[in-house]
Amino acid sequence: MTEVVLDIKQWGNNLGVRLPSAIVREAHLKAHQSVRLTVIDGQIIITPVDNKPLTLEQRLACFDPKRHSGEAMAAPQRLGAEQW
Repeated sequence: MTEVVLDIKQWGNNLGVRLPSAIVREAHLKAHQSVRLTVIDGQIIITPVDNKPLTLEQRLACFDPKRHSGEAMAAPQRLGAEQW
């Protein structure tokens, strides 16, 4: 187990810490990877999130016509150079 003590720094309106390379290696993290932060009993838990792109079927399964107002671009007239 790798353990370090870090200082919290001010970054604009946010607070942040930089993860040392030993922690990154042991946790198998990469730059630009998404992580989930959870607070349980005052402890912060950082969990890697899978960044695989969604398939078309997965994206369509997430589509809710009530939430997304039906058609993505309902327009009574042509908006560009469409040929009908």
